[in-house]
Amino acid sequence: MRRLFFTLLLFAGTAGCVPQVAPPPRPIPSPAPAPAEAPPPPPPAHDWRDRPATVGDWVYKRDARGSVALFGPPGTDALLVLRCDTAGRQVFLSVPGTQAGAAVIRTSSVSRTVQLLPTGGEPPYLAVALTPTDPLLDAMGFSRGRFALEQAGSAPLAIPAWPEIERVTEDCRG
Repeated sequence: MRRLFFTLLLFAGTAGCVPQVAPPPRPIPSPAPAPAEAPPPPPPAHDWRDRPATVGDWVYKRDARGSVALFGPPGTDALLVLRCDTAGRQVFLSVPGTQAGAAVIRTSSVSRTVQLLPTGGEPPYLAVALTPTDPLLDAMGFSRGRFALEQAGSAPLAIPAWPEIERVTEDCRG
């Protein structure tokens, strides 16, 4: 038994001479990944019906020449004008600009290219004359929520189809 005691004592004594191994260091948490950049905004809608409506309101007025409906933000020059010239029995569609050229008008039922010519007024506008019975006028007035006007060099317009369009048209039809 003595032998066993000395053997255990010997093992216990030598065990204290063995260097202790330190536990591995705890891993340092890595910083949270940087948030991903916001995706770029979607490209402009190619389908005119998906574009956001152009900011503005319609205003209807009567004057000595007939009636006029103006569309645009309050306090600014109109982005679109429909004027009934009762003496000439014509409806003039006008937009700001100086360079004559083609414009495309798109409605839910009709798409047509018109030629815009300078009006010679101040501020400068481009206009096209339409007869009061032109189906394009009714198509604009009854388009599903909006119609579009697109011309080179200008931002496309998505105009709400409000009753003012038909009021001017009806004024010219007599």
